[in-house]
Amino acid sequence: MTAAATMDVCVIIAAKNAAETIARAVASALAEPETAEVIVIDDGSTDTTASSALSAADDTGRLNVVRFENNRGPAAARNHAVAISRSPILAILDADDFFLPGRLTRLLAVSDWDFVADNIAFMDETAAASAAADVGRFQPEPRLLDLNGFVEGNISHRGVRRGEIGFLKPLMRRDFLSTHQLAYNEALRLGEDYDLYLRALAKGARYKIIHSCGYAAIVRGNSLSGSHRTEDLKRLYEADRGILADNRLSAEAAAVIRRHERHIRGRYEHRRFLDLKREGGPIAAITYLLGKPGAIPAVAGGIFADKAERIRPTEALAERGNSNRLRYLLPASAELS
Repeated sequence: MTAAATMDVCVIIAAKNAAETIARAVASALAEPETAEVIVIDDGSTDTTASSALSAADDTGRLNVVRFENNRGPAAARNHAVAISRSPILAILDADDFFLPGRLTRLLAVSDWDFVADNIAFMDETAAASAAADVGRFQPEPRLLDLNGFVEGNISHRGVRRGEIGFLKPLMRRDFLSTHQLAYNEALRLGEDYDLYLRALAKGARYKIIHSCGYAAIVRGNSLSGSHRTEDLKRLYEADRGILADNRLSAEAAAVIRRHERHIRGRYEHRRFLDLKREGGPIAAITYLLGKPGAIPAVAGGIFADKAERIRPTEALAERGNSNRLRYLLPASAELS
């Protein structure tokens, strides 16, 4: 560790059945000089996640692994980690993913923020080993993200790979969360990050973004973050409704949140229709629609989009970069020399 580094970041990793990747995530967090503590919450795993995490410990005593006997979800796991941590700055790292060297140094060089996030490099598992060399070095170009831009950036589009702004993993100042009594909504198992950041922005949080890339996200078909239940969609649009009811918002902000709520509610209605069709047959699904005529446009649009997606050529993972297995969440225009 460098003597100049200030160790004031707690890295939080919520993990379930992540034995194959958790050691890499832990090691990448411990390698950052600014990391004061790494807290792993083993959220009811049935594999060796806890022991695999411990295998990455160094001799600094910064790693703390806590095991939940029963799965409680990522929001509950993160809330527990926040409660037992001591550091003034909090960082979230998914168990599949890892930090690229120097990530925290670059983020902490930015001033005047309550949340600060950097670019994400999406890659498959085969690209992980060479990621530090392959990921581009971009000018930071810091900018503020306001509530409207954040919500607009979380309205997804079919046929486009993961790309919503909600996937960003910002550093968060503990004092802002404490002052505004903000925590993860434990009723959510989908969009819990989006919900927390939106509630923070509604309270006036300064959310900055830089285009430097320090977070590597592994794309895999069976990841927990890539799958969700129909009920999870319902809880997410209900969370939007809660934010609309509980905050004094501008007319523009309220309008964009309502757009997101309709977007998620439409996805829910489509999924609910498909569930009923699978479980009870076409008559059960059509009977449901007849009782909810307002859902018909969303269901029809979802069915049409599904059919179109089956015939659309698969999008390549790469958008730019040194590897055809890399793409970036944020556009980055200027590379460092």
